[in-house]
Amino acid sequence: MARKLQTNPRKSASQERSRSTVDALLEATARVLIKEGYDRASTNRIAEVAGVSIGSLYQYFPSKEALVAAVADRHAQEVSQVTRNALVKVAARPIEVAAREFVSIAIDAHRVNPKLHGVLAEQIPRVGRLENIEANVREGYALVRGYLEAHRDELDVADLDLAAFVVVTVVEALTHAAVLRRPDILADDKARQFVDDVTRLVVRYLRT
Repeated sequence: MARKLQTNPRKSASQERSRSTVDALLEATARVLIKEGYDRASTNRIAEVAGVSIGSLYQYFPSKEALVAAVADRHAQEVSQVTRNALVKVAARPIEVAAREFVSIAIDAHRVNPKLHGVLAEQIPRVGRLENIEANVREGYALVRGYLEAHRDELDVADLDLAAFVVVTVVEALTHAAVLRRPDILADDKARQFVDDVTRLVVRYLRT
């Protein structure tokens, strides 16, 4: 039987000193993942980079997987916050404006530590905190679904649940690929063209 991964922290950091230790460990984990990759990352290496004893590391995290899960959770929250704040600002704007802003938001969200985003998305198996990441995704769908409901009279799509899924998935996939695989697309005038094209795609889908 495969060993069950221990991905929950041993204890939470309640005091300033302990929070500083946890922050140092998570920042070190992110740096090690970016520089050396998931397979080569180890608790010993993370403790060394953080300047923390291995004993102190194990006071808070039982395994490498728990550290990686915590990093993934923190990164997902940062990205979700960027998305949430921006979508709230365009809640009352017309569809063309909101679609353009949504594409720009997605680019900005993927630019929140893009190297770490790439490692978390493409190198690391889904260890722990998956329910939190999925909750952030569901929140994104709900925000877009709420916008579509409020602007139903501007749209030609009947199934708003499906429309929210299509819009979020398409924009996420395109911006993810652009930021991580084709950063040249987002340089200079190409960035404006990219936003224009993806915005046009979304608006035409919603107004068939």
